[in-house]
Amino acid sequence: MTEPHDGDFPDGLSAAELGMWQAFRNGSTYDLRARDPARDDPFAPRTWGPERSVDGRVVARLLLSGPPPRPGRVAALKLRGVRITGTLDLAGGRVAPYVELTGCRFESEVALPECHFTTLRMVGCAMPRLEAARLRTEGDLHLPRCRIKRGIRLTDAQIGTDLLINQIEIGPDRNGRALAGDGLAVAQDLQAEMVEARGELSLRGAKVGGSLSLRGSRLRGREGRRALNAPQLTVERTLYMSEAWVSIDTGNQGTTPPYGIVMAPTPARGTRSQIFECRGGVRLDDGRFGDAVDLHKARFVLARHEELSLRRIVTPELRFNAEQPDEGRVVLNGAKVVTLIDVSTSWPGPGGLAMGGFVYENLVPYGHFPLSRRLEWVAAATPEYVPEPYERLATVLRNCGEDADAREVLLAKQRRRRETLPPAAKLWGFLQDWTVAYGYRPGRAAVWMAVLWAAGALAFSQHVPAAIKQDEHPQWNPALYALDLLVPVINLGQDGYWRMEGGWQWAAAVLVLLGWILATTVAAGASRLLRRG
Repeated sequence: MTEPHDGDFPDGLSAAELGMWQAFRNGSTYDLRARDPARDDPFAPRTWGPERSVDGRVVARLLLSGPPPRPGRVAALKLRGVRITGTLDLAGGRVAPYVELTGCRFESEVALPECHFTTLRMVGCAMPRLEAARLRTEGDLHLPRCRIKRGIRLTDAQIGTDLLINQIEIGPDRNGRALAGDGLAVAQDLQAEMVEARGELSLRGAKVGGSLSLRGSRLRGREGRRALNAPQLTVERTLYMSEAWVSIDTGNQGTTPPYGIVMAPTPARGTRSQIFECRGGVRLDDGRFGDAVDLHKARFVLARHEELSLRRIVTPELRFNAEQPDEGRVVLNGAKVVTLIDVSTSWPGPGGLAMGGFVYENLVPYGHFPLSRRLEWVAAATPEYVPEPYERLATVLRNCGEDADAREVLLAKQRRRRETLPPAAKLWGFLQDWTVAYGYRPGRAAVWMAVLWAAGALAFSQHVPAAIKQDEHPQWNPALYALDLLVPVINLGQDGYWRMEGGWQWAAAVLVLLGWILATTVAAGASRLLRRG
């Protein structure tokens, strides 16, 4: 092709390319659709002929060094229903014109590494692969409803405003990744709703200035890969891994009701709910989320060795009301959450939950969550006895004014601890539990004291002992004598003045021993309460 003069066309262009050239200068949409849905479908196996085809090199020339616009117009590339042959290679280039491609078909991969755009929109296009490492846009990057067979690479890309990839279908690259977005930076929102991904979504170290929405998406990891691998992800607002509302007739997105309006939002007429589903491991370790992590009704299908890993995440709110995973583990070790919103049926059973060092300040159950189920939740996270989860739960309950529940949690902790003790200490633990519940139920000690006092008083009323010193003794009082034996340290003026012999001596010794047991267990429980208070 020869270099055109102003107002001329380069040599060697086809009729379709001439029309595209003209539309570019006018800034108008170049539409080559046949107005037949079957023939215009870019994903159908039907091929498009040369009358709808343009060379990728001509497209690149227009974008990188195209002709000036006509007077009073703004040059822009707007294609609809066009087949781009060859490779569209814009590597390292700077594209000033606005670009919008709708319903187009690419025969070869689109190569945009280190390219600089103002705004790039490719809507409902079919392409083998999108290679866009270190891509930069001043405005949006839109790829909704596209189908990309061998994955997208957006490593270290910088998006000036929004990244929109809703309803996209992505296959895996040769490394098993559907989206390689490590180091990706999006200034505002990243919308990836209703995505169908057959490979790993890798967002390691990515940064999103607004919200990251995966509502209604279906992620399927390849063998040896996670479905979502996003350690050190930073989201300034909320990460949504929840349901979306779609049209029953078309399958397109509807509106997504905001969280928390009603307990069970009903879809609008003509729409249905599509939950977020993830088949494969999820890694969000060391993530930072400014508002919340929302897992409302999410479904995680994990193999036995796979994890939903939330290690060391920091977020003001974690909404863990997903479906209970059948296998795999949920790991919250080291996570820091201000408010935990959860459902009792969302958490996995014993061996499926780990939360060592998990810090939360408030508990907001989403529905009925009795204390017995909360204790099962802690027990599921501690196959071997660990005190910290019990103490954290007790602290949170106490801060919420639930002192009785906090004592029940600490009592459950002592009972779990008793299982790890040697036989002698375990026997002493059983005795403490049976008598005063490790001091967490002091009313039980008062009951025992009253029963023993009544029994002792009744027994000693049947016997008047001889005084040790005939001229130095108080008047015999069986009730005060029994109480004097039961209460350690305090002297009520009866013990030490009477000579007990035979069985009466053994009865007095038993009362003294039981009094000391009750006193020490109550003192131990009181010291624990004071230490935690």
